[in-house]
Amino acid sequence: MSCSSCDSKSDDNDTTTPPVEETLTDEQILDLAQKDALKYFWDYAETNSKLARERYHVDDTSLDRNLVTTGGSGFGIMTILVGIERGFVPRGEAVARLQTSLNFLEDADRFHGAWPHWINGTNGKVVPFGNDDNGGDLVETSFLCEALICVREYFKNGSAEEQALAQQADELWKGVEWDWYTKGGENVLYWHWSPNYEWVKNFKLEGYNECLITYIMAAASPTHPITAAPYHEGWARNGGIKHSGSRYNIPVIFNYNGATGNVGPMFWAHYSYLGLDPRGLSDTYANYMDLVQNHTKIMYAYCVANPWQWTGYSDSCWGLTASYSRNSNGTTGYNAHSPVSDKGVISPTAALSSFPYAPEECMKALRFFYENKDWKDKLIGVAGPYDAFSPHYDWVTKRYLAIDQGTIAPMIENYRTGMLWNLFMEAPEVKQGLLNLGFQSTQHPLN
Repeated sequence: MSCSSCDSKSDDNDTTTPPVEETLTDEQILDLAQKDALKYFWDYAETNSKLARERYHVDDTSLDRNLVTTGGSGFGIMTILVGIERGFVPRGEAVARLQTSLNFLEDADRFHGAWPHWINGTNGKVVPFGNDDNGGDLVETSFLCEALICVREYFKNGSAEEQALAQQADELWKGVEWDWYTKGGENVLYWHWSPNYEWVKNFKLEGYNECLITYIMAAASPTHPITAAPYHEGWARNGGIKHSGSRYNIPVIFNYNGATGNVGPMFWAHYSYLGLDPRGLSDTYANYMDLVQNHTKIMYAYCVANPWQWTGYSDSCWGLTASYSRNSNGTTGYNAHSPVSDKGVISPTAALSSFPYAPEECMKALRFFYENKDWKDKLIGVAGPYDAFSPHYDWVTKRYLAIDQGTIAPMIENYRTGMLWNLFMEAPEVKQGLLNLGFQSTQHPLN
């Protein structure tokens, strides 16, 4: 016996025990995850507009300090609503901040009503997303409008100030000319239009990817609606959106773009469904809860099977989606990770934003990110888990992206209370838009 074992115990009756690290309850750790995700949009927002910065790099906080992302701002607005409801932020402060944001959006560049992908937070001017992408981005706009509907519904019966905010949100989303983006009446929506390059990008919104909500919003518009034909002929490809294949004996249901017979990155099951409730939602092509649940189950099964034998993949460390990534030389890049593009990189948002679909599997991942002794100190930063990491390469990028942070709190809240689903689905225009496209909902009767 070494002497060190005796130094601290001279009394045989000493009952001192080593400190035990407290384990959070499920409710406590869900609160923690939501609070941390909220910090991105509350503590690290763009300073003038109070909207979401495109990115936040812990080691270079000035990078793109004033670069606002339209879709990520929509997700951030919904995150703030969750923060109000949970008591994480003072309601009055949140209302004032949202007022600043909506005032900014009112004055920012728009192109036939659609906002650009990126906006300069200091002056509201478009920041080109690419050489010929300096105009309206209909998909990013639809993510923002999904949030504006929720703002309207949340505050419409509040104080005079809150009702004014609700009215402003209503006017903003109704200003989008969705029908313009059919390029003169074609039976499909187009992603981009530029005053300089017009339709040169020629990107049709054809399923299946993250763009379902764009068709829902376009059909719901009381001012510039599309007919049902673009949805059925364009998005659903005249029925070609369906696929009879399966993975791990789980039906894929849809033909995922670029991954026929498999599934795409997990964000395809998140962006459209922050407001659109898949529970009991169906049309002629799918039952949407089956679709997103199967997407999650296939992703989980893939990571557990781990066909590439990446170190660290497991039933508690899983989830592939678009995020920062590790390049082959060890530098940080970007990749839309999926079973057909697996770089050994786990993106925490993939599992954390899937709670409504597979809560047990997602809770395992949540506890891994926050409690695993080998990873928690490296992985948890100023706004929760960093955007991406690789156990195989012992690699973490100390960076955050708005579009990844922004789905976490809303989707966890939809799992816990259905809050945003209830707000969005009870909007009369949404109900009518869904009816116009041939949807039914047992959770939210449409008529």
